[in-house]
Amino acid sequence: MDKRKLGNSDLLLSPLGLGAWAMGGSGWLLSWGEQDDAESIATICRAVDLGINWIDTAPAYGLGHSEEIVGKALSKLADKPYVFTKCSLVWDKSGHLSNCLKASSIRREVEESLRRLRVEAIDLYQIHWPLPDKDIEEGWATLADLRREGKVRYIGVSNFSVEQMKRVQSIAAITSLQPQYSLVHREAEGEILPYAEKHNIGVIGWSPLKSGLLSGRMSDQRVAALPDDDWRKTDPHFCEPWLSYYLGLVEVLKKIGSSHQLSAAAIAIAWTLRMPAVTGAIVGARSPSQIETLAGAAALRLNSDEVLEIEAYFQNTPRPGHEIVAESVFP
Repeated sequence: MDKRKLGNSDLLLSPLGLGAWAMGGSGWLLSWGEQDDAESIATICRAVDLGINWIDTAPAYGLGHSEEIVGKALSKLADKPYVFTKCSLVWDKSGHLSNCLKASSIRREVEESLRRLRVEAIDLYQIHWPLPDKDIEEGWATLADLRREGKVRYIGVSNFSVEQMKRVQSIAAITSLQPQYSLVHREAEGEILPYAEKHNIGVIGWSPLKSGLLSGRMSDQRVAALPDDDWRKTDPHFCEPWLSYYLGLVEVLKKIGSSHQLSAAAIAIAWTLRMPAVTGAIVGARSPSQIETLAGAAALRLNSDEVLEIEAYFQNTPRPGHEIVAESVFP
């Protein structure tokens, strides 16, 4: 795969990175249901075989389990990918998640992540959510200290607004931003992507497939068959009337994909990668076969007619009568 430089760093990234959210398994608030650990490790190894050279995870995914699985996979790989993880989402003994950006909490988190990942330094360490807002300066200053100490190589933010990025820029330069960005969520196009491009902040978009909604494999029947602890089962985007609206978009993606011998999912990912501000896209996969169907998106360049065909769907298809007001999901 071609490589793209991430912001002000010396990291050269493949356009696709493997997301390890679902590898956290079951038993926590935003689980995707049961996940076989051996299958997760095989998926990571296959992604590296395909040229994907970075993995994005977080302590909150499975309350530490995702990081442990990534660490086990890294121990099996001679050619190790970059490892990106996050801080600021913590949990108590009952598994209840909360936000904390205090220096002492972040320092505890980074040590635990280093242990679970089995690495001496984390390639990119990110504030997961800018919450509590009043503490983002303290949190960011702590990340800057961790970089100077060599525990992390580069530091970035996730889900920050432009104003929040401006607040921390004077403390230390931002290497990367992780916004939600897909055909379902285009909010970043307004101010966030232009700001990142202007200030040399690398963008790695999360959930380019809207958690499988744009994969080409979703249907009413599949949503109904999702495990009870799969958070998507009650997400408004996976329920009517929005499900049918986005499945109509998937038909357009399938049509475009057929001319490239690629899946609808690959077209949806390539659409996000067409933006000059976007360095890479985080693609979740739970099996080697899944990552194989997505890898082709890295080299695809959608032409202007194909982009217009996608836009035409939104222009010509009435949206459901009510908007989805708030997101309850983190990457």
